[in-house]
Amino acid sequence: MGLEATEWDALLLSLRVALLAVLLSLPAGIAVSWLLARRDFRGKTLVDMAVHLPLVLPPVVTGYGLLVLFGRQGIVGGWLEATFGISFAFRWTGAVLAGAIVGFPLMVRAIRLSMEGVDQRLEAAAASLGAGPWRVFLTMTLPLALPGVITGAFLAFARALGEFGATITFVANIPGETRTLPIAVYTHLQIPGGEQEAIRLVALSIGLAVGALVLSEYLARAAKRRLEPA
Repeated sequence: MGLEATEWDALLLSLRVALLAVLLSLPAGIAVSWLLARRDFRGKTLVDMAVHLPLVLPPVVTGYGLLVLFGRQGIVGGWLEATFGISFAFRWTGAVLAGAIVGFPLMVRAIRLSMEGVDQRLEAAAASLGAGPWRVFLTMTLPLALPGVITGAFLAFARALGEFGATITFVANIPGETRTLPIAVYTHLQIPGGEQEAIRLVALSIGLAVGALVLSEYLARAAKRRLEPA
């Protein structure tokens, strides 16, 4: 099961991409989850649909959309590169963006369900005692929804870790730059006699995914136990 140098590169890149995808999308995920769980507004159904769209679209379509929007000639990507020197297409940063997009619906769904389970009477009681909206959210809503936040973060991490279609469409297959673990598996399968290396990376991918889900369940249950009255 010893990994070659290129396979270590793919593994470490995948972990970095998935971790950054979660860290960068988590604040937005919490905000959108709260908005959908606590507010009724015109267009809410459209927002909900837009959030979950990457979950049902073919990943290649998502990747092409990212290429059109965030490519060097794209509407957003061209402006970012010209103004801030930030480039996404064919770079590992684009893999982070793709991972964040495809994992976002799973994150929002878990956090939203957890926030909807928080008793709003507790929030109203805190507000009646003089707590402002931000204080109610930070000291009441968010801590009580912590199990869902943990679950959502780990689900998004696992999804970003296994992302293939959107990533290869948006940032291609560049060794040491954009070749993540799933792309490395695909690469080995295209090489005659590369099945052994592919099987090794498949086993590693399954182990990482299972480990992330088990850790998510453990941390979510631990957080839930801490919230239960003694």
